[in-house]
Amino acid sequence: MQQAVITLDLEGVLVPEIWIAFAEKTGIEELKLTTRDIPDYDELMRGRLKIINDHGLKLSDIQLVIGELTPMEGAVEFLDELRSKTQVIILSDTFQEFARPLMQQLHWPTLFCHNLEVKEDRLMNYCLRQQNQKQKAVKALKQLNFKVIAAGDSFNDTTMLKEADAGFLFRSPISIQEQFPQFKAVEEYSDLMELILSSR
Repeated sequence: MQQAVITLDLEGVLVPEIWIAFAEKTGIEELKLTTRDIPDYDELMRGRLKIINDHGLKLSDIQLVIGELTPMEGAVEFLDELRSKTQVIILSDTFQEFARPLMQQLHWPTLFCHNLEVKEDRLMNYCLRQQNQKQKAVKALKQLNFKVIAAGDSFNDTTMLKEADAGFLFRSPISIQEQFPQFKAVEEYSDLMELILSSR
């Protein structure tokens, strides 16, 4: 029997959207935009960096807000149960400088993400670990003879879902569900668990 690996998005699937939380804390509405709104990740991040620097905000300001976040209700239990049954990798377009306190609360799952270029606490740039890393990670796992089952919520997850042997949308906007009807969409962790386990 072929071994399975589950790949999950992080923000919007297991934890709240970091940038939305920071936008609400600072009152900067433009920071509420995510990959649900702007599919082009480079455009999105360059806009974020400009806003951050225009307002004189620092990495430590963002980290303070992240430190107050907790996983979505039921996420820890869902992930613990899933990891007891199969291998799980979190594929995220977040950054190592953001993720650590959230990973601790999720009991340290494996995370593939990106890095920030920081100078004296200022965000200078972002450094992708790899272009389109979610899709390429899934492709590489398949080449290692794993069956890959993926779940995400945003535009930047759809290449991962397409590449996977089975892909699902979790708590995604209706607009994305309508644009990608080939992916079954669910709202509850129990339903996602059932889909994943039945697809192994």
